[in-house]
Amino acid sequence: MNWSENAWKSIDNIYNDIIEMPFIKELSDGSLEKEKFQFYIAQDSLYLEHFGRALAMIGSKAQQVEDALTYMRFAENAIVVENALHESYFKEFEISGKGILEPVCHHYIHFLKSTAAFEPVEVAMAATLPCFWIYKEVGDYILNLEQTSENPFQSWIETYGGEDFAIAVKTAIEICNKAAENTTLEIRNRMNEAFVTASRLEFQFWQAAYDLKVW
Repeated sequence: MNWSENAWKSIDNIYNDIIEMPFIKELSDGSLEKEKFQFYIAQDSLYLEHFGRALAMIGSKAQQVEDALTYMRFAENAIVVENALHESYFKEFEISGKGILEPVCHHYIHFLKSTAAFEPVEVAMAATLPCFWIYKEVGDYILNLEQTSENPFQSWIETYGGEDFAIAVKTAIEICNKAAENTTLEIRNRMNEAFVTASRLEFQFWQAAYDLKVW
């Protein structure tokens, strides 16, 4: 079993909690309240800007040139492509502005950026992986459910359950596996801890949107 397989196994309970949470269930069947999706999209748009910066920092520290370029492309996609997608949601769901970083988003991005800045690059890669991998798994999970014909969130579902996103996720997993294989046991253990922490924060991010959690 390689590093990523072990890492995913360690968050089985977290992932199962995610797909059972009301936010995901109601997103899946289209019944999620508009206000909660608006909150989520505004916070996610703010998150992506900082996530992109963390990815760029990882790219600057990556030892292999191809890995550096890959993380720079990940960063560009997070900041430019995904934010453009979010702008379309702002119009469609009548969101007037991004607002401010609310508690969970603030916590999550500062965890990622501090990890990228101060931890070994392998640990930073592991910390950013759940944002890729869990979104793909959730997107695939929802796509495999019986869909209502008029789900207002269908474009979001298809983005993260789509083939293009799956390719990026596969690449990120492969880079993390290679990094884990070529580092020490201590660093691998810290990679595991970072992966689990970020996975918990993924759950908290969606829960915060469902609860409309503000300062």
